[in-house]
Amino acid sequence: MARPRIKDVARHAGVSEKTVSNVINDYVHVSDRTRRAVREAIDHLGYRVNLAGRHLRTGRSGVIALVVPELDVPYFAELARHVIRAAEQCSLTVLVHQSGGDRGHELAALSGFGSDFVDGIILSPLALTSDDLRERAGAPPTVLLEEGADHVAIDNEQAAREATEHLIALGRRNILVIGGRDAPGLGTAEARTRGYRAALSAAGIAYDAAALLPVAAFRMPDGADAVTRALRDGARPDALLCLNDQLALGALRALYEHGVRVPEDVAVMGFDDVEGGRYSVPTLSTVAPDKAAVATSAVHLLRHRIDEANRPPDGGDVTAAVPLSPQDRVVAHRLVLRESTEGARH
Repeated sequence: MARPRIKDVARHAGVSEKTVSNVINDYVHVSDRTRRAVREAIDHLGYRVNLAGRHLRTGRSGVIALVVPELDVPYFAELARHVIRAAEQCSLTVLVHQSGGDRGHELAALSGFGSDFVDGIILSPLALTSDDLRERAGAPPTVLLEEGADHVAIDNEQAAREATEHLIALGRRNILVIGGRDAPGLGTAEARTRGYRAALSAAGIAYDAAALLPVAAFRMPDGADAVTRALRDGARPDALLCLNDQLALGALRALYEHGVRVPEDVAVMGFDDVEGGRYSVPTLSTVAPDKAAVATSAVHLLRHRIDEANRPPDGGDVTAAVPLSPQDRVVAHRLVLRESTEGARH
């Protein structure tokens, strides 16, 4: 069976080929009714955009890259689903790449993988420095899911402060931070640690650097190992602030194996609101970022950057040619309180 062409979509939807092209390229001057008819025709016929032809005609491939450290971490898997959904609404295809948190891989992503096939990049970096992010001459438009020039994220410092304040309100005073990093920097762990310290200070609780338990990675075994080491070293926490849910789920297992009751003896708070935390025993209290909003905001910001990069320097509206200033987009978060903190108060 012959591959459906744009004229087949036009005939099925009862519109012109130009209208189909406008819908595919997400031009705004198309009615919702027409756009819906064209998309239904595309789905019905199984039409796929010829990316090579589009690239030759427009200089764009219609492909963006989503680069995350690890694809099997539930937060990034859930985020990827939202990014793909948001990109589809903009007629963009998403290439998903795993960096492993390796600086070389992140630099390769930052440069567009050495080709012009990718129009733009959404990147969650772990190893890049501020200098790496500044030295990007000729690189594709990039939006970070982290602090930086153009970035989209929750207010990690404020979120951690709220989570810590909740634990303090439960009467907890000896709060360990699994994955904490007390250092200057733009990273997520650093921001969340600052929020933890701010909450302690506001409550008049002395900060002890020994309360930060570093981890090699932000996975369940690392959370379990950190808690096991702390308990064997004589730590007697009454709460854990875990800087992601994977660490928290590992911590729950370690506490169970050592006969520590949750939340009666130790309250546990996570970050990210991944699905596994809703089914753990006990269920996990967590900071829930609006993942759909993170994805949608990142895709829309990247699309603006791509449009800006491809705008003719001497054409169109003069005001439209003014570059966007660096965007710092903060999306909502909320505390989701479940069984791992909602037990007996001290």
